[in-house]
Amino acid sequence: MGAHFSSLSAIGQTKKSQNFTMATAMPINPKPYLNNLTGKPVLVKLKWGHEYKGYLVSVDGYMNLQLANAEEFCGGGASGGPLGEVLIRCNNILYIRGMEEEDEEGEMRD
Repeated sequence: MGAHFSSLSAIGQTKKSQNFTMATAMPINPKPYLNNLTGKPVLVKLKWGHEYKGYLVSVDGYMNLQLANAEEFCGGGASGGPLGEVLIRCNNILYIRGMEEEDEEGEMRD
């Protein structure tokens, strides 16, 4: 079993084994990615399950995030309401995703 998974370690390649196909992810440099998201709406998911939607104002060298017009969403999509400006410490972040100005839940606030 260990030999099977070690064959999937090549970056950017797809390996076929038996009846399924697995593709590996291409790594990206996080700092340019975050700098390109500055001023745009983002979704930040924390390790604990909470999500924050807002506009990315700034990112520091440790990758702490500052969001404006932030809203908190706790498990299952229940809104914790508008928070305004928030600072999220880097070690709490699970992932960051850029969003369109308008997503399926409705329009982002200005």
